[in-house]
Amino acid sequence: MNLLRTTAILALALVSPASADTIADAMAKAYVNNPDLNAARAGLRAVDESVTIAKAGYRPQVSAVATGTQTRFESELQRRRDFHQGTAGLTITQQIFDGFQTLNEIRASESTVLSNRESLKANEISILLSAAEAYANIVRDQQVVGIRRQNLAFLKEQLKAANARLTVGEGTRTDVSQAEAELASAKALLATAVSQLKQSEAVYVQIVGGAPRDIKAASPAKIGMPRTLDQAVAAGLRDNPQIIAAEYAVDAAGYRVKQAEGSMLPGVTIQGSVSRNTGDAFSNGGIDSTSGSITARLQVPIYQGGAEYGQVRQAKERAGQQRIVVDSVRLDVQKTVVSAYAQLDAARASITANKEQIRAANQALAGVIEERKVGQRTTLDVLDAQQSVLVARESLAASHRNAVVASYSLLASMGILTVRGQKLEVAEYRPEEHYEAVKNKWFGLSPVEGR
Repeated sequence: MNLLRTTAILALALVSPASADTIADAMAKAYVNNPDLNAARAGLRAVDESVTIAKAGYRPQVSAVATGTQTRFESELQRRRDFHQGTAGLTITQQIFDGFQTLNEIRASESTVLSNRESLKANEISILLSAAEAYANIVRDQQVVGIRRQNLAFLKEQLKAANARLTVGEGTRTDVSQAEAELASAKALLATAVSQLKQSEAVYVQIVGGAPRDIKAASPAKIGMPRTLDQAVAAGLRDNPQIIAAEYAVDAAGYRVKQAEGSMLPGVTIQGSVSRNTGDAFSNGGIDSTSGSITARLQVPIYQGGAEYGQVRQAKERAGQQRIVVDSVRLDVQKTVVSAYAQLDAARASITANKEQIRAANQALAGVIEERKVGQRTTLDVLDAQQSVLVARESLAASHRNAVVASYSLLASMGILTVRGQKLEVAEYRPEEHYEAVKNKWFGLSPVEGR
């Protein structure tokens, strides 16, 4: 049985090896695991409750009260006697009209929920972009480590060749020293590259929530990429959640103005109460009684010290501020889109130039090596040519990274770097489900969805 169990485990291991992470996998994992994103979702669920709180102004307020009194009476003429009296009552208060303050408070809360929902979407986009950037950084750093290891191996061969030429009298001690110095520098560069890779992996774990597995080279984004800059700007101004959130904030501020103005309108309240009195002969003649009443109250505010006027002016100023914020956000989004588009173009051009640079640097290196063999070049010339190849290859790795990040930055600024927009294989979080569950909730202490 143990043999069969071991065989089955080995078979499963061969059939289902650990899969490699792709850039889409990194974004999907970050969407589920990132603690900052989950905290933002919890914050939105708390904002959802503001609508329920606002709707409480339409609902009755019910209170009950009970009192009991025990009295001891004693005099020189009478023996000690104890008397008691009890009262129990129930009061129901219903607001009939409050100058539309409750109505506008509900509308303002609903607009605030919608604004925060778009802010959550912007947060999700930011986290997905951070995951893509972290992935691209690891790809770049892994390539740099590989390049520098190859460079180290090349320099070891050059040192070996310099020593061999010194032994047969064809080289000098200077050639050996130069090769040794370049080799030591290469070791330091490799240690730096390994350190940078570890730092990038730590950032990846922080954002994605798990260690990277078998990272492969990533390509720039393809889904949803615009054909022209004008198309990108138009999409950003239309779909970027930061703009939409700011517009909902304008709506909320407008309702706050109407709510403040409602404090100067009349208010109508109806209150009903019923009470029961019990006691003995000393307190109420020994007769228990029940009473009830209904009261209608009309309150017309005339002057409240000027605070109401200040509140209206304050609300109007805040509404004006929010409208200005919308303009500022639009300009910022437009700038971000143009910047990301330009960075993508620059990265693509750099990739082409770096490839040509590598081709030319490799040809130059091969030529210098051949010329050194016939005594026309020195070891220093070979080392310089190799350095040019190293710089060109690392520049290409950086350009590939910049192209990937710029492409996803462009999608993020356009507002389409989302689970649905990128077709990520992960369940999409739907904030409207929690909102629908709590917006009309009358009772209950437990959150509908706790995390």
